[in-house]
Formats: sequence, structure tokens, C-alpha cells
Amino acid sequence: MDTLIWTEKYRPREFSDVKGQEDIVKTIQAMVEKQNLPHLLFSGPAGIGKTTLSLVIAKKLFGESWRQNFLELNASDDRGIDVVRNTIKDFAKTRAIGDYPFKIIYLDECDSLTKEAQQALRRTMENFVSGTRFILSCNYSSKIIDAIQSRCAVFRFKPLEKAHITEVIESIAREEKLQLNEGAKKALVEMADGDVRKLVNIMQSCAALGNSISESGVYNIASLAEPKEILEVLKRAAAGDFANARGKLLDVQLKYGLSGIDLIKQIQKEVWNLDAKDSEKLRMIERCAEIEFRMVEGSDEFVQLEALLASFISR
Repeated sequence: MDTLIWTEKYRPREFSDVKGQEDIVKTIQAMVEKQNLPHLLFSGPAGIGKTTLSLVIAKKLFGESWRQNFLELNASDDRGIDVVRNTIKDFAKTRAIGDYPFKIIYLDECDSLTKEAQQALRRTMENFVSGTRFILSCNYSSKIIDAIQSRCAVFRFKPLEKAHITEVIESIAREEKLQLNEGAKKALVEMADGDVRKLVNIMQSCAALGNSISESGVYNIASLAEPKEILEVLKRAAAGDFANARGKLLDVQLKYGLSGIDLIKQIQKEVWNLDAKDSEKLRMIERCAEIEFRMVEGSDEFVQLEALLASFISR
């Protein structure tokens, strides 16, 4: 790939760069056009456009001087009260550079802030509202104290749908002159699971090996087994062929270097593709949940995977 994905060429400039969040973007765009922006709280999974939208807001409001009027901090790095009292407060005290009504402080992963830091942030948001606006980004809004939530306009982002992920894939492939078949596109959509950041990283890694991206290449880069291999394991187990199912599962685990948790997650997805009764599929899903819990608690991974396959044998 001649051009790296994360160059200025791919950095967000327009509201249209935020995919899959049309209602939120429309509301935010109206606020920016009127330069009437409240404190904002963005919540939702990773890689769905929260930071992208924040950067677009800053660029649209401040133009070329957006870097001087926009402070971006990752709250998961500095989670204590000191970062609120020093870094954030010092920036909030100063006036905006240029003829702008306020500056913006963007706090990413603010659900990692301690309760004490959130209380200090609440007071800062209140005291400096005349010259500073806050954009808070988090994965779980329930971890943000009520006092902060009540001071913000809350926007809940949703994972991107397959159509939006496909649009991003085709856009990058077109810009970077990459060749993808339908199998590769389908694999990328599945691997991304609604996360554009994850998608871009996988495509970047695949493109480093050549301009042609294949389905098997995607799974190798993502360190996940091809679904047809997992499905073959499940079919053998469901047919009562435990020995061959166990051997195939071990081969897959060693071939891709997968952990037990990774395998459980892939097995859980492929259970729905089995030719079996719905009641049987539900029983298998329940067993997947139980085995994953045992692994998290520290049980031997392969012994638990064997137990899972044994429970899949048709009764």
C-alpha cells in the first residue's frame, strides 16, 4: 500500500465522514452552524465515529486554528483528579484564539475517570462554561456520574451496520487500488463487527502483503479461524464423531494460535449455521456460556473445549 491509512488524506474533514450515525450528525451539524454548542456526551462501542465526529466539530467551528482551540485527552491514561485540576483547568481558563465564542476540550474514554475526578470535572464544566465546551466520550454512560450527564446533551452511538462497513471497505479499496473479492469483503465485515478502527487495521495489515486481499488472508491477519473450519468441527461433534472433532479443533487452535476464549466466541457464532433444531442450538449456546465462564475463572482451556464438544454430541 503506497499510502498509509492514517495519513492526512484519511483524516475526517466533513460530517459525511461519520458513517451510520445520521440522526446524531444532523443534530450536531445544526448546532455547529449556529455556533450554539452545549456540553456533549457521546457513548457507544469503540470504532464507530465518536472521536471522528468530535474532530469534525472542531474543524468546522475553528477552521485552520482548530488545533489551538481543541484539547484532546485520553482519560484512561490520566484518570486521577490531578489531570482535571491542572491540565484541563489551565486550558479552560484561557480565552479562545481568534474570534470564536469558546474552546473545546475532548475527553476520550472518560468512563475510566475516578469518581473523585468526575466530581472535580463537574465543577470545572460549570465554572468555565462561558468560554469552554466539553465533549466527553465513553463506552458506558452508566459509569458517568449523574451530575455530569445532566450537564450534557447525551448522544448514544450504535455499531455500524454491514452496509456502512461495506461502504468504508469499498472506499478504502478504491483509494488504495486494492483488489477484493466478495469473500474477502464478507470476511472483513465479519471481522470488523461494526468497528471501523478494527477494520482499517486489518486492511492495513493485509495490504502490506500485496494489493490483492483474499478471504483466507483476512482470517490469517486477524488470527481467527475460517468459519467453515469451525463449522466442520461442530458438524463432526453433532454427528457423534468426538475423536475427529477433537482432533480437528486441536489442529485449528494450533494452526491459528487461538486462545480458548477466541475459539468459544467463534463456535458460538457458527452454532447458528448448524443444521439442527432451534432447541438444540440454544442448548449449545448455553454450554458455550458455561465453558467460557470456566475459562475466565482459570480452568484448563483445552480440557474445557473437549467438555464442550462432548456436550454437543446429539442426545
